[in-house]
Amino acid sequence: MLKNLISRLFGRKVETPVDSRLAQAKVFLEQEEAAKAFAIFTVLAREGQPEAQYLVGQAYLNAQGAPPNLIEGARWTRRAALKGWNRAAFILATLYLHGLPKEVEEGDTLSSVFEDYKKREKPQPDYYKGARWAKQAAEAGDADAQALYGYILSAGPDDLRDPEQALLWYQKAADAGCLQGSLGLGLAALKEAQTYEQYAYAAAELQKAADGGLGTALYLMGVMTERGTGVPQNDALATAYFGQAAEKKVRGGQAKYGVALMAGKGIERNRDRGESWLRKAALAGDAEAAAILGDWYGRGIDLPPNYAEAISWYRFASEHGHAAASHTLGSIYMAGVGVPKDPEAAAYWFKLAAEQGDKHASADLANLVLEGDVPREDGRALMEFYKNAAEEGDLLAAFNFGVCLAQGVGVERDEEEALHWLHKAAEKVVNAQYWYGQMLLQGRGIAQNPVEGRAWIKAAADAGMAEAETAYADLLVTGVGGPKNHAEALRLYKQAAERGTVSAMFSVAALYGGGHDVPEDRAIAREWFLKAAEHDHPAAQLMIARYYANGLGGEKDMEQARLWYRKAEARNVTQASAELAHIGTGGTAPLPAES
Repeated sequence: MLKNLISRLFGRKVETPVDSRLAQAKVFLEQEEAAKAFAIFTVLAREGQPEAQYLVGQAYLNAQGAPPNLIEGARWTRRAALKGWNRAAFILATLYLHGLPKEVEEGDTLSSVFEDYKKREKPQPDYYKGARWAKQAAEAGDADAQALYGYILSAGPDDLRDPEQALLWYQKAADAGCLQGSLGLGLAALKEAQTYEQYAYAAAELQKAADGGLGTALYLMGVMTERGTGVPQNDALATAYFGQAAEKKVRGGQAKYGVALMAGKGIERNRDRGESWLRKAALAGDAEAAAILGDWYGRGIDLPPNYAEAISWYRFASEHGHAAASHTLGSIYMAGVGVPKDPEAAAYWFKLAAEQGDKHASADLANLVLEGDVPREDGRALMEFYKNAAEEGDLLAAFNFGVCLAQGVGVERDEEEALHWLHKAAEKVVNAQYWYGQMLLQGRGIAQNPVEGRAWIKAAADAGMAEAETAYADLLVTGVGGPKNHAEALRLYKQAAERGTVSAMFSVAALYGGGHDVPEDRAIAREWFLKAAEHDHPAAQLMIARYYANGLGGEKDMEQARLWYRKAEARNVTQASAELAHIGTGGTAPLPAES
């Protein structure tokens, strides 16, 4: 009676209580009738019911009974959070950390569900707003929000960071059973760990999160188990962790699992499955996985090399910022491996690699410019690049800048200024020590200083630079800048020769050949002359021809003598032509009494 009277008086039906309507909508949601649930949630949300506002936001965000709409989803979530619905505050904090369009806070007008979001400027993460909402939910006891707030305090902007508070919030979340809290504690411990015990503590926290199936924790446990950091080293267990992380779509886990399968590391080898996981990681944006695929195809592991496929993956990795892949592309085009040799393309990739942080690429680029393989315009751009980096304290750039100045690449030659930068770089760059020493020896940009020049060459030689070893040995033979020491010169020549330096091979032979302050041994001399000759050293070809013709250090062999004379002659050694003609008339070759 009363309901009918009220209905007649006010011209409408009496509304069902809010709680019962909300409960009914939730039942619809459980029965997978999302559209019916959404219709009720919308009415309640417009009436100001915070849980309904939160659920409308969820419907838009998850496309449950409503078209997907980030802006409307965030707007309704924000309204619920403003009314104290703390789960909404947590979701809103998460959304701000991913980046929300400014329209979320601009009025209440519904945005078009057909709006093209791709045309919008990509929103940036907002840690400050994320912190506000995460803190609200965290203080209300939401464990997920506590872990999220801990993350913001540990990884956010400097003025938000508070590592001690972050640990407290991570601990609260972990105590409440939140896996993200354990993950946060593990990551924080891992960051500060230095001893095995500290790593073990980090591993214990990460293990809790891994046992709960968190992909990041599974991946990190794989890395620690692979290395034996804080836990016993175990390849099979590490690969198992990587496999689980891969299934959770963790890119690093996919890449590691793919490599393990391809190499048979801790698991039965399966090239096809391994490649499949590497491809998944690469296509998801893992540059290292793409570079590994490039290496795999380029080296022809299991199958013949496929340079087109290799280059494709290297390009993909380069586009995702992988400096080593860019450098490799430069090397490919410089050598013409699988593609036509193209110095300009090589220069492009070397320059990109240098900009991405590859220290060796800048030296390779400098070599291309110095050798005239790329336009001089590139030299000017290179000069500017090196100059800026050198002024910021990059010693390798200072070395390359000095070389450019010394050679006049991209700018007028200025040997005095070159000396300044080479001297600065010589503090740590071995090549700079060698260059600086040579310029002092030659008197370039400064008065000749053989003593100091020799000292710098020695420093580079002591650091193991083969070219410097040979140069310093030359100084020990001639006595320039200091005393002669043929025995030490021989040691250095041998050291460089064994590393493949052809001029050093010739010098070893020359010292053993006689006339120097080391015991003469023409058999050894003959061996080293032959090695240098086989590496196309013209003077060595002449000398080995003489050794064969005169039977020095071994048996006489006129056929081999003629062969090597002709090779030397082909390299424009005029003496070889005269001696070849002489032995052709029945004469003998001159004896190399002193090589």
